[in-house]
Amino acid sequence: MSTRTRLGSSDLEITPLGLGAWAMGGPWEFGWGAQDDAESIAAIHAALERGINWIDTAAVYGLGHSERVVARALREWRGPRPAVFTKCGMIWDGQGRIDYSLRAESVRRECEASLERLGVEVIDLYQIHWTADEREETLEGWETLAALQAEGKVRWIGVCNASAEELDALAAIAPVTSLQPPYSLIRREVEAGPLPWCAAHGAGVIAYSPMGSGLLTGAMTRERLETLPADDWRRRNDHFQEPKLTGNLATAERLRAVAAAHGRTAAEAALAWVLRDPVVTGAIVGARSAEQVAGFIGAMDFRLTAEEIAAVEAAG
Repeated sequence: MSTRTRLGSSDLEITPLGLGAWAMGGPWEFGWGAQDDAESIAAIHAALERGINWIDTAAVYGLGHSERVVARALREWRGPRPAVFTKCGMIWDGQGRIDYSLRAESVRRECEASLERLGVEVIDLYQIHWTADEREETLEGWETLAALQAEGKVRWIGVCNASAEELDALAAIAPVTSLQPPYSLIRREVEAGPLPWCAAHGAGVIAYSPMGSGLLTGAMTRERLETLPADDWRRRNDHFQEPKLTGNLATAERLRAVAAAHGRTAAEAALAWVLRDPVVTGAIVGARSAEQVAGFIGAMDFRLTAEEIAAVEAAG
């Protein structure tokens, strides 16, 4: 079994990889296109069978659908129950239009809805999805998460996509269990502030999009990019377009070459790069099928040498 690491100051001992359920939500404004629920459930079960012990989702993924899929998979699972992490702050109306709110009443309403959809009595880690434009609203949301924790509705509280300055403000109200930032070879901006903050304050880090949302798996090509569904959010993302695309695919090729020397996949090498940093507690890996789980699960125990790290980081 892969080594487990405590997440920040919590009592959660998590595996290096967690299963991300974003794409399992199916179509919505920031979705990945159509997704078969049976395939999603098979992916969840495959991940749990291979030792992963936590799942990360969000209320807004598929407008509640991802949480329902996770709940169904857990009802059908006969092994040890994984920890379930979800998020608040992104809301939607009857037409599926997305809005944002960290007001106390909204956060409480979201928490109750997530508890019901997930079929659990307590959420293991409840996270602010995105901080608000106004600091005052972010702090109101955080105060509400702390209250929900005190009431026993959530066990631990964290935040996604926050700056070091925002983390300082949150920590003055209640301890930050964890930060969930985007972090990969092609997105390293959090190294400048948030990651050092977490190291200094004992907060856990669970990195999302460690494989660049598919760019660093070795399976993404210009041809495949052209075949992505029209409602796949990646079609609108600048990392999948020039001038960034050429460099990103070159990075993926360096990962493939390093991985091949070990009989590993580029995806495993991309994950090993993220996990090289001891401040990173775990990495969230999305999967849409059991086959995809098989392609990255080896990263649970795979680490790169200093020379290999330098090789994959080299430009040009």
